[in-house]
Amino acid sequence: MVISGVRLPMMTSLIVWAVIWEIAGHTEAGFILPPLSRIIWRVVEIVPTASFLDALLITGRAFLFGNAIAIGLGVPLGILMGRSVIADRLLLPWVNLFLSAPLSALVPVIMVLFGLGETTIILTVVLFSMWIIVLNTRAGIRAISPSLVEMARSFGANAWQAFSRIYLWAALPEILAGIRLGMIRAVKGVIIGQLLVSVVGFGTLFEIYQSHFLMEHFWALLLVLFSFAFTLNELLAGLERRFAYYAASR
Repeated sequence: MVISGVRLPMMTSLIVWAVIWEIAGHTEAGFILPPLSRIIWRVVEIVPTASFLDALLITGRAFLFGNAIAIGLGVPLGILMGRSVIADRLLLPWVNLFLSAPLSALVPVIMVLFGLGETTIILTVVLFSMWIIVLNTRAGIRAISPSLVEMARSFGANAWQAFSRIYLWAALPEILAGIRLGMIRAVKGVIIGQLLVSVVGFGTLFEIYQSHFLMEHFWALLLVLFSFAFTLNELLAGLERRFAYYAASR
């Protein structure tokens, strides 16, 4: 960020907002929005507790399983849509529908079908994260140069060899971008699932803090989730940049 010819560090905007938050916390708004310094202290206080670690285990398990299923289904489906005109015309309207629809309204439907257990929460994560992976993978496949495909055919490559050595690697930048966006959406999905389906994991902590009006604890837990999502986004964005040369080599 450059202001009046002076280059400021990337963290400057966060520091400015932190100062504004701290000042607002010492006004009448502090009833709802406590000072940031007290919220950070609550983070240090609640993270080592057994209740937080148990919630982290439950939430992390659903998050990882849901993302694994979303990637395992989304990448092959995106490749199929990118290579097959028929499959693309049949599936693209549904993918766009699920991507733009208010998915929270579909969670009760999953709950009726699969009950109130962890399966429903995992499927909620899949529902939130899968479709953006499909679309990004499809875009990467459609951007592959036809010469690469023709070369594979001329050397007698079968379907699996073309998938594993041409399509997957050539579309890798877009696939990684879709996985990054899908995982960010999955953070929202796992929390919504735990709040709407069965109050477990972080959903339990949010319910306790909200019902007892422990706003410092509530914002501390939100700060932990925001920090996790931001860190995850930056790590995956760095991984994308490392593989960006595949896009140029197409």
